[in-house]
Amino acid sequence: MQWQEACENQSLTNLPFKIELNEQGKILMTPVKVNHSILQGKIIGHLYRQLIDGDALAECAISTKQGTKVADVAWASSTLLEKIENEIECSQAPEICIEVLSFSNTKQEINTKKSLYFEQGAVEFWICDSYGNVSFYTLDGEVERSGIAKGFPKNV
Repeated sequence: MQWQEACENQSLTNLPFKIELNEQGKILMTPVKVNHSILQGKIIGHLYRQLIDGDALAECAISTKQGTKVADVAWASSTLLEKIENEIECSQAPEICIEVLSFSNTKQEINTKKSLYFEQGAVEFWICDSYGNVSFYTLDGEVERSGIAKGFPKNV
């Protein structure tokens, strides 16, 4: 299955799960709890307070070599948005890709997503745990703070 087919499939439109596709086009579903959505909203609010050139994207579908992955939250500059805003899935990862951890995430899964998003052009990858603690990463590894959203808090 391709991402556009998943988006247009009526039986998938009201699922209470986040879906992604693996490299064979098979659907992967991840259930999320209310706290997950709350943290996504808080992150988006902070992004809009910190950054002015671009937009926050919730549940951002990104094309990778391992299928379509979905960042819980992302930030794309206006320049990048001009390129990707009409795509079915992002051909290039937004500058910031953020994963909010849920009980079902494994460390290997998150590290794989981090690598895939960087391969697709992400500049930063953030991880938010279930307590709202945020860790920031660049290609060089973990960093103390975001270089893009310099005043972003370490806890939301």
